[in-house]
Amino acid sequence: MSGFRSFSEFYPYYLSEHKNPVCRLLHYIGSTLVLAILATLLVTGLWSYWWLMLVAGYGFAWVGHFKFEHNKPATFKYPFYSLAADWVMYKDFLTGKLEQKLQQLP
Repeated sequence: MSGFRSFSEFYPYYLSEHKNPVCRLLHYIGSTLVLAILATLLVTGLWSYWWLMLVAGYGFAWVGHFKFEHNKPATFKYPFYSLAADWVMYKDFLTGKLEQKLQQLP
């Protein structure tokens, strides 16, 4: 797919790029670490370590894509939609809605 007119068009594509459960698990680990690092930065005020959120979030996700999913992360082509979709996928996982959405993919 070359372009998306809306996030609702993009999200099914994003999920189709995350069919491997190990890849998704690595995304969840990275996202959880991002939240933990953010909380730590808020408490300690050590904002010079903000970059750890990038390393944790993208590092785990990219390992998942290159080693387990065997595709390029959507971040490379759709950085803003991809960032938003990662958090929506995390929310869908935490609320138990992700499996149903994955089963609805073509």
